Amino acid sequence: MAINFNSNSAWNLKPINVNTVRDEVNGLLINGEEVEMAFQTVRDQLVFTNKRIIAIDVQGITGKKKSFSTMPYSKVQFFSIQTPGLLELIPDSELFIMFSNGFTAKFEFKGGVDIGKIGRMISNYVL
Repeated sequence: MAINFNSNSAWNLKPINVNTVRDEVNGLLINGEEVEMAFQTVRDQLVFTNKRIIAIDVQGITGKKKSFSTMPYSKVQFFSIQTPGLLELIPDSELFIMFSNGFTAKFEFKGGVDIGKIGRMISNYVL
């Protein structure tokens, strides 16, 4: 499923090492911007930097075509998190973000991701 900020949700995001973020992301970063966390579906990636959230939607059969969407933390109007349940076999958590321009994003994280850490990071840049 595509990752974007205006329609569908991205499911099954799993944490990845920030060093494995697609090389193209480095070309988008501004001075002083650093990747803090990164997640991946089968092909798509979601990257949290200290300035914004970058969604990478890999398209086509070969995956050479990519769509990059970014949204700065300054545009976050509100967000909510949902922690995993106590006895879930596969723990998942969710992040919902509403941006001031009306875009919304909902992400589901798999594999025991510390959703509180993501919430604290966003709060740090929004508040």
